[in-house]
Amino acid sequence: MKRKPGKQPLTLLVLRDAQQSVRQIHLSKPLMILVPAAAVLSIAGLILTMHIQAERTVSGLERQLLLKNLEALRMEITVTDKDEAIERLNQAILQLSSEAAETEEQMQRVQELEAELRQFMKRHGYDPDNITSLESSGGMGGEYVAVHESEMLQLAEETQDDFERVRQLMSVMEQAIPRALDSAEQTRLKREATPSLWPTKSRTLTSSFGYRTDPINGKTAFHAGIDIAGDTGDPVYAAASGTVSAVERSAVRGRYVIVDHPDGLQTWYVHLDSAAVQAGDSITQGDVLGRLGSTGRSTGPHLHFEVVKNNRTVNPLEYVK
Repeated sequence: MKRKPGKQPLTLLVLRDAQQSVRQIHLSKPLMILVPAAAVLSIAGLILTMHIQAERTVSGLERQLLLKNLEALRMEITVTDKDEAIERLNQAILQLSSEAAETEEQMQRVQELEAELRQFMKRHGYDPDNITSLESSGGMGGEYVAVHESEMLQLAEETQDDFERVRQLMSVMEQAIPRALDSAEQTRLKREATPSLWPTKSRTLTSSFGYRTDPINGKTAFHAGIDIAGDTGDPVYAAASGTVSAVERSAVRGRYVIVDHPDGLQTWYVHLDSAAVQAGDSITQGDVLGRLGSTGRSTGPHLHFEVVKNNRTVNPLEYVK
């Protein structure tokens, strides 16, 4: 029986060397095809495995490189942020330094105004040194809490806001204190220009303002001022600041001084032994105008003191106390 062509075996002749016999190996055709195919598949599988392994290795290296790049980028961003934070902090510090210098100048001006105000108070009987501050030298302590850069920046911004508020407050004080001093000075000048100071050492009245029995002729007469007893030569003081308008002598008034004040007021100092001022002199409340005496129509040493308002005599006791 004949075999089919596809089923015929294949014979392989194996020649080792010339001295040995030829060896025959009979292989079927399917096996002959399968063996090379298996070899090819094995090699292909090996190549594929190596390719996959290589891809994995490359992918791992790429991931490591990417991670390193990301870490480097993160470090760069961190350093950049830190540098920016430091730069912002430096700018804030420079701004605070500038504002501190401006604030110090304002404080100097306010201190000068304060010294002027203290001198004003001292001149007028107030003692600012009695005002005490609430400072303490006791112990200190507390929990330590670290401060971060962002908190320092926030603190710098808050401090800058505090400086701004302090500057605004001192600006107000710079405007308010001179106005207060000017107002106080005007009030002082007005007060001192209004008769209020008792004009002699003695406070003994010998005759009041108004109608009385005349001490010389015994008749009823109007007395235009008050008489204050004293010794010849006692100082006579200006009851208010003003300008001397007259230093004269007459048979009735003897030697006398008239001082003009604001608001149509005048003060008259009559029966002086001597005068210490001249017409036109500017005088301050409390200045010595002359010496007490008994010149003119007088029964003894005394000061006749008058207050005239708008050319009409008024009771001096309504002004001086």
